[in-house]
Amino acid sequence: MAAMVRDEQEVVQRGEAGKQTIAAASGFLDWTTWQMIDSILPTGGFAHSYGLEAAVQAGLVYDGQTLERFAVTTVENAGALLLPFVYAASRVREMGVEAWVVLDCGLHAVMANGVARAASVGQGKALVRLAGGVFKEIAAEVAAIRGCVMGKPARAHGHHAVVVGRLLGLLGVDAVTAQRVYLYLTLRDVLSAATRLNLVGPMEAALLQHRHAQLAERVMGKYANRSVLDAHQIAPVIDTLQGSHTQLFSRLFCS
Repeated sequence: MAAMVRDEQEVVQRGEAGKQTIAAASGFLDWTTWQMIDSILPTGGFAHSYGLEAAVQAGLVYDGQTLERFAVTTVENAGALLLPFVYAASRVREMGVEAWVVLDCGLHAVMANGVARAASVGQGKALVRLAGGVFKEIAAEVAAIRGCVMGKPARAHGHHAVVVGRLLGLLGVDAVTAQRVYLYLTLRDVLSAATRLNLVGPMEAALLQHRHAQLAERVMGKYANRSVLDAHQIAPVIDTLQGSHTQLFSRLFCS
């Protein structure tokens, strides 16, 4: 009887230890996710306005209401065009680095807007450089990506969406969370640009960000977990405006 009690206690203890291990792993992933969306991570996102600066100079965005329409459309467009690539890149168990290169080159072909393309590559490369020094647990995998993107000759471009997806997947973050992270980054950067363009103040920008969490969830419900074959552009006007950014007389942002 005493032996049976001891055995049962050992089983319970092992079960509790397993739960603690799972909880610790889950908590670590939460910290990693928060770090990826934190503005302290210097990936260059705040140097881009996603076409907002050009829209302001064209007179299409000039107050909080028109800004809100612009932000809504930008998030929706990110969902339609880029979420499929984030989703595909995050599924690392099914994708080696060679398949990731094909995915990255596919996104490069889809993005016809040269300004948006350069902005995406710039942010992606910055994140690749950063990730090797920060996320030591996946240093070898990051080195493989870096070799493809920055080797001589380069075999990939390093677009932001596929880099974010790949890194989050390697870190163990699930595909749904990875897609939410990307939409969050898009909305955050647009509203940050709006405050620096003096369209709204920080308080109104924070209010818009909170209110549009529901919008982001609707976009997730509509576009999450889709094949890259379904990726498409839904905002040609914004795409055209962003493409004209380099022609502006004065510029605060890179895109």
